[in-house]
Amino acid sequence: MTAEPMPLAATSLFRAVMVAAGWRCQCTGQCGHGHTRTEGRCRHAHGGPVLLMAAPADLATPDRIAATLPAQDLRAWCPGCHTAAQRLAHRGSAHGPRQPGLFDLDTSREDTHS
Repeated sequence: MTAEPMPLAATSLFRAVMVAAGWRCQCTGQCGHGHTRTEGRCRHAHGGPVLLMAAPADLATPDRIAATLPAQDLRAWCPGCHTAAQRLAHRGSAHGPRQPGLFDLDTSREDTHS
């Protein structure tokens, strides 16, 4: 048996989220798909070609706050569900469009240090 791939940082937090999720994506339709063929929950499990991520249950949460959340406020997401659910959450969010994250590059500004 091989060990599940783990992130380089926050491994205890990641493991707590994955164990609570049974190492399976916890999307139940937030992505816009009903997941009807898999009893209403995404079929993707962690490992092989799909690596899950731990991300906020409330996908409208700004990145700076998300980075401080405890395991009980996080969910296991596959990349496809997370991207689609985040897009839908921000479309209907009072927060408006997603704000740049802590490590996002701002390409809208010109480099003034040339």
